[in-house]
Amino acid sequence: MYDALRASIPTFTERQVEVIELIAAGCSNDEVGERLGISPRTAKAHSDVLRQKLGVTRRRQIPVAYRALTGDDPLSRSLKSAAADNGG
Repeated sequence: MYDALRASIPTFTERQVEVIELIAAGCSNDEVGERLGISPRTAKAHSDVLRQKLGVTRRRQIPVAYRALTGDDPLSRSLKSAAADNGG
């Protein structure tokens, strides 16, 4: 039974995880695009695919659904790198 549940969990590319992290940090599509070197339209396309994969209707629900599904906090990596940048 658990194998069937694990098989239904979607997989995420490294780029999709980057987008999730930036959405979790409060970035707009324009800001996501700027930080990742992609157009805002491509950032929106990533967001649309993520909403579909995660089964949510709103962009702001993406990080919460990702964490609930995977157990990974989308802000943890960015917080760790911020601490490292500040000598922490």
